[in-house]
Amino acid sequence: MINRENRRQTFFMYLFISPWIIGFLVFALYPILSSLYFSFTDYDIIHPPKFIGLANYTEMFHNDLFWKSVVVTLRYTFIGVPIQLALGLGFALLLHQTIPLRGFFRTAMYFPSMVSGVAMSLLWYWIFNPQIGLFNYILSWFGIHGPAWLMNPDTALYALIIMTFWTAGSGMILFLAGLQGVPASLIEAANLDGAGRFRIFLNITLPMISPVLLFQLIMGLIDSFQVFTQAFVMTQGGPNYSTWFYVYNLYTSAFKEYRAGYSSALAWVLLIVVMLCTALIMKLSNRYVHYEGGGRK
Repeated sequence: MINRENRRQTFFMYLFISPWIIGFLVFALYPILSSLYFSFTDYDIIHPPKFIGLANYTEMFHNDLFWKSVVVTLRYTFIGVPIQLALGLGFALLLHQTIPLRGFFRTAMYFPSMVSGVAMSLLWYWIFNPQIGLFNYILSWFGIHGPAWLMNPDTALYALIIMTFWTAGSGMILFLAGLQGVPASLIEAANLDGAGRFRIFLNITLPMISPVLLFQLIMGLIDSFQVFTQAFVMTQGGPNYSTWFYVYNLYTSAFKEYRAGYSSALAWVLLIVVMLCTALIMKLSNRYVHYEGGGRK
């Protein structure tokens, strides 16, 4: 009787989760495995794929646009991610203090992160307009003649990096959660010992929120490797390939040149790089990340 009841419960369990299983197999696992196969083929979406082995990968590493996209993406990552982390932590430290209208300012800081990527790109496209844009208008108050941000190869990438400051509120919320988990007893003890604010932040606050910092770093890195919407809406990869991001290069290969096999190879290289970078960060984090109750792992 017990076995029959167990079988009945097992049957209904699989019955109830079958929509998710079918959805995962059809809309996730099958496309992923298909793209892996296509990466070894010459496939233009219209004609049947033709197996060509590692030719797509070989071509990729001899393609100037591929290396251009790598350089642009890495520049965006190494400049934008640290600044965004610093801004998120800085705003969190400010709004962690007891100040009037603290809840309002927290909401106001987070609200821009809820705007969709396309709407945000259109908004900033107007802000960076060299004639009527808000950014150059503010610079003119200080006697600075602003450049044509999105039309100049020297400034276009930095304009897109400035855009990332708009979403610093999402990181701020996570840092706030981490700051609220710092034991007050440790800070009180440090104050009694005569430690200053900077010393308390460096030796107590920062180690205690290091897991949050690690999470933010990994997510920021992954997001920066996948930048697409801004380049697609605002610059189309230009001017002079100055915003030719990796994923924009992938999109162009797939949907403008109809080279699905080559773009699939690009996607798998990106996946491998992201996994390796994440594994490296996690390995290095063993020395610097503190887990309360478990020391360093």
